[in-house]
Amino acid sequence: METRVAVMGIIVENTESVEALNALLHQYGKFIIGRMGLPYREKNINIVSIAIDAPQDEISSLSGKIGKLEGVSVKTAYSNVISK
Repeated sequence: METRVAVMGIIVENTESVEALNALLHQYGKFIIGRMGLPYREKNINIVSIAIDAPQDEISSLSGKIGKLEGVSVKTAYSNVISK
């Protein structure tokens, strides 16, 4: 199975979506290398970054599911690092 390394930048504007986001990240936990969450209290948002090493379709699937959450936006940057 071929995997890629990627980074996801996630902005949470609706705190009611945090539980659903955490459930998704837990579901894909076996692929997640690391996670950092920062509350930006002055703007009332949360910023989350995820480093992931997974098959391309799994990364796309997670990104799509996160993007469908109410008040949550996500962008994914892929590296050229591919491993088997």
